[in-house]
Amino acid sequence: MKKLPVIIYLALTMVTFTSCKNENKESGEKEVAEVKVQQDEDFRPNFHFTPKENWMNDPNGMFFLDGTYHLYFQYYPEDNVWGPMHWGHATSKDMINWEEQPIALFPDEKGYIFSGSAVVDKNNTSGFGKDGKTPVVAIFTYHDATAAEEGKEDYQSQAIAYSLDEGQTWTKYEGNPVLPNPGMIDFRDPKVIWDKKNNQWLMALATREKSLFYSSPNLKDWKKLSEFGENTGAHDGVWECPDLFPMTVEGTNETRWVLIQSLNPGGYNGGSGTQYFVGDWDGKKFTPVEGMKSLEEKHPFWIDFGRDNYAGVTWSNIPDEDGRKLFLGWMSNWLYGQEVPTETWRSAMTIARELKLIKEDGKYLITSEPVKELEKYREESITKKDLAVSGNYVVLDSSEIDLAKAEIRFKIEDLKKTTYNFRLSNSSGEEFIVSYDHAQKQFTVNRSHAGKNDFSEKFAADNSTAPRIADSDELNAILLIDKTSIEMFFDDGKTVITEIFFPSQPWDEFSFTSGIENFQVSSLEAFELNFDQ
Repeated sequence: MKKLPVIIYLALTMVTFTSCKNENKESGEKEVAEVKVQQDEDFRPNFHFTPKENWMNDPNGMFFLDGTYHLYFQYYPEDNVWGPMHWGHATSKDMINWEEQPIALFPDEKGYIFSGSAVVDKNNTSGFGKDGKTPVVAIFTYHDATAAEEGKEDYQSQAIAYSLDEGQTWTKYEGNPVLPNPGMIDFRDPKVIWDKKNNQWLMALATREKSLFYSSPNLKDWKKLSEFGENTGAHDGVWECPDLFPMTVEGTNETRWVLIQSLNPGGYNGGSGTQYFVGDWDGKKFTPVEGMKSLEEKHPFWIDFGRDNYAGVTWSNIPDEDGRKLFLGWMSNWLYGQEVPTETWRSAMTIARELKLIKEDGKYLITSEPVKELEKYREESITKKDLAVSGNYVVLDSSEIDLAKAEIRFKIEDLKKTTYNFRLSNSSGEEFIVSYDHAQKQFTVNRSHAGKNDFSEKFAADNSTAPRIADSDELNAILLIDKTSIEMFFDDGKTVITEIFFPSQPWDEFSFTSGIENFQVSSLEAFELNFDQ
């Protein structure tokens, strides 16, 4: 859908990164083969979904059926920037390897096809099922561009389409719209689930500054239940792409409801971001638990603190025996998403993630980590222990592992009140630096020298920051590195940071750098990921 078009640099004064060598490794000059400068298709990720060509943004209509995960997405097939929205389509058996399918939904006389969701109507409440075939029903926003240009307020409405061949082809309902606009600007992004306890279809719908909730017995007739969000949470932009669902608190029988709520601008580090709320649902109204009504600009309840995870929602129809809450986001930011240096195609999705709800010190938190399906793609494996970091310690280089498709896990014990740094670097002198200041309990990400950034003054003008949520003297991390992105999961996914970059050459080295004090990395495990299986 169309979106409306802090930072402290922790100076790493101890080391001049562009000229450092690893004094802990064996001496001797390392031969560096000539590497051509990265161009367009060289930036295409190894294991994140991208369209074959042209523009993509929000994930839409995600459902699982008969062993296949379906991903639909906002798509403009005629240019590499936002335009009249379609629903693109891709399928996967494991949420890792994706196969792009023909376009699923096209604009028509009622408008563009904006974001929405899809459900498997097992009981045929909609009546669309025929000859024993279970209908899949998509719920989306019609955007009437002409009405919007004329200044009308009711240019968005909600509509449905159904599929009887497991999401391959779709028929739009002749009675659309099923939810006309009541006279509101920004009335969009319906996310529908089956509310089992209250025996109803439940829709969360975004408006400019709040979410609206509706119920239906049949996906055609909708009744408004309540509203949530005014004067609650972050409000520096337009609320978009909500997702409301129950979750069980890990290790307990306690159930709470979670509302994921994107907004743009107004993200934690500017531009696009996704906050969340934990509370209760009584069948009509969502009530957040105490402590989740913060109006502070930097409240801690964000799915991802990085600049490049937006509009994420969860898959529907995940089997009970699986039981996971599975999530995927758009790996970009509206501040610069239409300007990134990939002309053939634009933007990628994040890795699929498992969300969990935990409770610590009376506070409810959402954690996320990569789905377990990624593990089967591990190939080369490197294990190192008790690494004494002094100066710049190159712990991995491209002769050991391909840093364009890598998973790195490490642990640092007995943290001191100093700064811990790690970085990716290449032979062109480019570097991507992450610092953790244990005294301030804050992460800082610097991508100002991580490759191309002149396409937008907003891409790397400031460092991004993130709070460390965990209160511990032990830090563990999972890093997923692709050609043009890194997804970082700290402390079992309590603090998550996703950032993209465009180095002129592939990364050659992954290193740790000591701050005021030397430190020890107690363990490191790295995997090269193979997607040609």
